[in-house]
Amino acid sequence: MKIAFIGLGNMGAPMARNLIKAGHSLNLFDLNKTVLQELAALGGSISESPKAAAQGSELVITMLPAAAHVRSVWLGEDGVLAGIGRGVPAVDCSTIDPQTAKDVAAAAAKQGVAMADAPVSGGTGGAAAGTLTFMVGSSQELFDTLQPVLAQMGRNIVHCGEVGTGQIAKICNNLLLGISMVGVSEAMALGAALGIDTQVLAGVINSSTGRCWSSETYNPWPGIVDTAPASRGYTGGFGAELMLKDLGLATEAARQAHQPVVLGAVAQQLYQAMSLRGEGGKDFSAIVNSYRKP
Repeated sequence: MKIAFIGLGNMGAPMARNLIKAGHSLNLFDLNKTVLQELAALGGSISESPKAAAQGSELVITMLPAAAHVRSVWLGEDGVLAGIGRGVPAVDCSTIDPQTAKDVAAAAAKQGVAMADAPVSGGTGGAAAGTLTFMVGSSQELFDTLQPVLAQMGRNIVHCGEVGTGQIAKICNNLLLGISMVGVSEAMALGAALGIDTQVLAGVINSSTGRCWSSETYNPWPGIVDTAPASRGYTGGFGAELMLKDLGLATEAARQAHQPVVLGAVAQQLYQAMSLRGEGGKDFSAIVNSYRKP
């Protein structure tokens, strides 16, 4: 299949690589010329704009940093909608607010283009391994069209409902993730301050009612989980700035819905403080250092 893939950052680039490996022909666009050249060497074709990438494509996929980029890439003068053919399916895999997803999809629909939102979970490791979870908001018909292609980049392809529900699922999941990481950080730091061996404490938590993904798979305390970012200086993984962005999306959506998210707001403030300290580039589990003595 001829696929336009726009947005080749830490997530988009490995996703595009997996599609190339699966035998698809990719029209590529990104502002990073180096990554374009790397993917071109694997067989991709470099396009001069989102419009050019979309022209002649049988499917358009975007993976972008924020809502402003999504609006620009899709709705701009040289954007996707200026080049995409009528009836060509499209999907945006960015994590943005639900309303922007709905707005862009509505603009696409006016041109006869069915568009889905399909944010992902699984991080850069999942993107490289092709084991991502896709949370898809679309009609059933479009989901059935997209599912085989998304399955070449991910392991779990979930139909969440109509357009926008993929974003709702993603921000609710990451709201909980941010809160749970703060909770595990508090517990581990308290245990260390009181004198218990942190390996013992982690073992108790992970065999008791406090067990969760943040404690068992991604524990923020160094040396507990060898594969977690905490055991490699909080490098790699999911950046604190990205968590801050997602918590902001969740709290703003909650404001619009008049729905309280008290713990989410507290977590957002803690990550904001972490960012102001210049630690936003570290993995989000480094929030534990907010509770540790210098």
